[in-house]
Amino acid sequence: MKIFAINPGSTSTKIALYDDESCLWADTQRYDNDVIGRFKTVADQEQFRYDEIAKVLEAREASLEDFAAVVGRGGLMKPIKGGVYRVNAAMLEDLRGVKYGSHASNLGAPLAARFAAGRDTGAGVTKIPAFIVDPVVVDELADEARFSGLPEMPRISIFHALNQKAVARRAASELKKSVSDCNLVVAHMGGGISVGAHEKGRVIDVNNALDGEGPMSPERSGSLPTGGLVAMCFSGEYSMPEIRKKINGGGGLVAHLGTSDLREVTKRVEAGDAQASLVFEAMALQIAKEIGRCAVVLKGELDAIVLTGGLAYSDKLCERITSRVSFIAPVLRYPGEDEMEALAHGALRVLRGEEQPREYE
Repeated sequence: MKIFAINPGSTSTKIALYDDESCLWADTQRYDNDVIGRFKTVADQEQFRYDEIAKVLEAREASLEDFAAVVGRGGLMKPIKGGVYRVNAAMLEDLRGVKYGSHASNLGAPLAARFAAGRDTGAGVTKIPAFIVDPVVVDELADEARFSGLPEMPRISIFHALNQKAVARRAASELKKSVSDCNLVVAHMGGGISVGAHEKGRVIDVNNALDGEGPMSPERSGSLPTGGLVAMCFSGEYSMPEIRKKINGGGGLVAHLGTSDLREVTKRVEAGDAQASLVFEAMALQIAKEIGRCAVVLKGELDAIVLTGGLAYSDKLCERITSRVSFIAPVLRYPGEDEMEALAHGALRVLRGEEQPREYE
């Protein structure tokens, strides 16, 4: 069964065609800032991106009539349980209306819906299912995990759900178990770092890396001393956007070392840069501490700890983390973040009857 996957990013759109589990081809369209800058909002980019994708399909002689489904990256919507969702009118209304926030991923479902609707070929219009899989707003938190120390500030579930859920299934398979029978701690390590406690397939606790919880990362501050943050906010030296930029985009390795490239940091460490070495060790320690926190959430009953994301390619980083957490459970490592494969495999599970699609309401 051929599945067409669409993954919009801020200045690019990744597309791929799968035949069952096999990727037939993949393409990344990159857009100059001046091209994207022509559009006032992300929603205004929908027709442009649709036309650009259609050009690739035509060039590759890919017929929509051969597709079994189209799957798009999920965007900012109301909190929902993990799984595969049909793209429906309610979802499209919330995404196009930017009801829960604006992000390029909001275009995933609308684009999937348009290509799934097919095109008039003279032999009728093909219509196939359109899906999204495990968007960032997946919320399966245990009730007690929602509490912070202030009732005005409940904890919110926003994390790398697509990759975390995909590698949890992969780890369960390697352990020769069903994901619904496994307890795992999954650490997604990229530009942002989210660490989730997976209890029998449900992520019952996870740090909101987007808003600053958890370990520092290449470009995010992670959790900060509350008193110092309050003082900074009321110092009069920074606007709210400037503070937010320090937390997300200008924190972590960028703030301490002037780069978000872990490879560059590693080179500095190997060259004897004491400050780089100390910051590197600090980030590894914070990731390990977050893994330990999630292990406590699961009462220490873990089948495995999983390291994933782009930073998991770093042997040095994974060795530092593993040396601190391997006493808890075996450590598995799946570098990278194959979002396209995760999207396609999600749609395939539904088409094969292995999973029932959910409805967005």
